[in-house]
Amino acid sequence: MKKIFGLILSAAVLGTVLTACGGSGAGVSSSGAAGASEPASVSGSAVNSSVYGTTLADIQAKGELVIGLDDTFAPMGFRDESGNLVGFDIDLATAVCEELGVKATFQPIDWDAKEMELSSGNIDCIWNGMSITPEREEAMSLSQAYLNNKIVIMTKEGVTVSAKEDLANYNIGIQAGSAALEAVTNDAVYASIQDKITEYPTYDEVILDVQAGRLDCMIIDEVYGGYKNAKLGSIFAVSEVDFGDDLYAIGFRKGDAELTQAVNDAINALIESGKAAEISEAWFGADIVVKG
Repeated sequence: MKKIFGLILSAAVLGTVLTACGGSGAGVSSSGAAGASEPASVSGSAVNSSVYGTTLADIQAKGELVIGLDDTFAPMGFRDESGNLVGFDIDLATAVCEELGVKATFQPIDWDAKEMELSSGNIDCIWNGMSITPEREEAMSLSQAYLNNKIVIMTKEGVTVSAKEDLANYNIGIQAGSAALEAVTNDAVYASIQDKITEYPTYDEVILDVQAGRLDCMIIDEVYGGYKNAKLGSIFAVSEVDFGDDLYAIGFRKGDAELTQAVNDAINALIESGKAAEISEAWFGADIVVKG
């Protein structure tokens, strides 16, 4: 899904951000490896927003890894019918935290403000189907790729996109701050379609407007779009043309290389044990985890 990084805050702005973030709601935590049918529990503790240069020892000392996520991004991390936080990333992160000997605490954030949440120390990492981009590699310490995705074009009935240039004839929806938006803006076709694009805070809103006919198509993560389309009875068509592969990684602060490697090691241990494949099968019907 997703998503564009990059601002380094000044000390004055950072102080304001910390004040604002201090009033955010409690996170969601899980101390066990929740399966696809076992949602994470709600934590009543506030998130520590003063963690910098975090190491694995720091995380183990406080007993939790605070994970920032967009809780509308199915099937990676989202709310079920009962309001419980579930998803592939929820289950994988919970299993990783078990490997690290800490609790997974999930903190819903405004995805468009994810860089600010991380820089301020409100969260320890961003883990929610976040795409690897050159900008993020420069701005953050990224984990190894753990899942592959693709940026696809999905259309309502009666709309056909046989080539990217056809998009100029249609109204297009896309999530603000997403990797899909970045892929489109970096493509040669962007100059001819930019006036046709409307950005939305979430992909759920994009999907609703395509359903309602206010949009003709959307450019979206295949993992998310395919999951939602199946739930809706496959009402959208998927174009044969796309905007390329999209590898997912976990984002940490630039100075957190040691913590990043510890999470990589935990993911690889889950791959070796077969646990990662088990989680993937539960959510996607196949093992699509990328081997480190």
